[in-house]
Amino acid sequence: MVTPTGNESVIPIEHPDRVKKDVLVALDYNYKDQRDIEIRIEQPEFTAVCPMTGLPDFGCISIVYRPDEKIVELKSLKYYLLQYRNVGIFYEHVVNRILGDLVDVLAPKDMEVKGDFTARGGLTSHVTARYKRVQ
Repeated sequence: MVTPTGNESVIPIEHPDRVKKDVLVALDYNYKDQRDIEIRIEQPEFTAVCPMTGLPDFGCISIVYRPDEKIVELKSLKYYLLQYRNVGIFYEHVVNRILGDLVDVLAPKDMEVKGDFTARGGLTSHVTARYKRVQ
């Protein structure tokens, strides 16, 4: 557990290592030999914590991918994303972490994870990480 420094109120912040990708369940994609599809998933109520201030960060996480043999089971994805609620992690890191975990579990043909975060201090942030399998 980490806590912010300075004059901010001290709110316990959990370390990103607490997020476990083993909650993600991969299901067989039964049409892999017939056609490609694009799957688009949005979590409009994503929350994490700013590791500098301990204040909550809110945003929308969008996941777009073309599966190969596996697709993600949505309830498990929901529980995976909920693990970030009290985790101190920067926007850029959380988007890359989600992408890496999903790629490890699903081995998709390609995937994009985008975070659209609400304004903090007058600034909005849009962060996108992409993966494309090398043929």
